Amino acid sequence: MRESLERIGRFDPARARARLLDGFSPAHTRWILRDGARVGFLVLKPQDDALLLEHLYIRPGSQGSGTGAAVLRAVFAEADARRQPLRVGALRESDSNRFYARHGFRLVRQEEFDNHYVRQPADAA
Repeated sequence: MRESLERIGRFDPARARARLLDGFSPAHTRWILRDGARVGFLVLKPQDDALLLEHLYIRPGSQGSGTGAAVLRAVFAEADARRQPLRVGALRESDSNRFYARHGFRLVRQEEFDNHYVRQPADAA
């Protein structure tokens, strides 16, 4: 994430920390493990009409290994079981935009710095 923010001249450690702390919810936060090691985390929050994937972070050294795709499959199964859409946001200049589009998310709104995506549950697609 830092690399994406630096690319557009918006990296501010204090703001990044505040954003992370604002979204931190122990009840909705999960470690991502690979071979017993913590390689990232996600925050998945229920909303009235959807699930919000508020954070999905995988350490750079573990990216490109299929870990993110495996995490999304598990999150998709949860959203599908609830029959709810899954929402996610991504910094406009982030490589994560291609990742989310490749995994079936549809762009629904663009803001100055962020893109917002939705993936409908499998039975509603």
